[in-house]
Amino acid sequence: MTVTNVDKDLEGLTLTVIADFTAPVERVWQLWADPRLLERWWGPPAYPATVQEHDLTPGGEVRYFMTSPEGEKFGGWWRITTATAPTALEFTDGFSGPDGEPNPEMPTTSVRMTLGEHEGGTRMELRSVFDTREQMEQLAEMGMVEGLRQSIGQMDDLLAAA
Repeated sequence: MTVTNVDKDLEGLTLTVIADFTAPVERVWQLWADPRLLERWWGPPAYPATVQEHDLTPGGEVRYFMTSPEGEKFGGWWRITTATAPTALEFTDGFSGPDGEPNPEMPTTSVRMTLGEHEGGTRMELRSVFDTREQMEQLAEMGMVEGLRQSIGQMDDLLAAA
């Protein structure tokens, strides 16, 4: 599996996932930049994503939903803060309601994804920052940590197929 470290910092209200890949930085970036590739790994294996909107420019949005094995749809969105291809992406990550619009009753996180060369391949750092400890615990209870681990774990097969 590509995930080499998961750090939950309750004091700093951060969750940091480190993953290493044998592919070059530009190739790993494509897994974020291409909506059809993003669909193939964003979300745990049993909850495939469908990307409906994909604009990785500042102020742009990514809107998607994941479908459970039972057919339930769970929506999400990103609001892009910065995108520096092929090394960094910053966005606010949130949940959508059934209408596809952001759900204000659910917490959001500030996410920074960075890619850098590492031992002949690429190291990806995905850092999520929470507003409160309660929000961090709520998302952890919803399976965020294991979901990220499983999602990122799907990236290797996509990189190998390229």
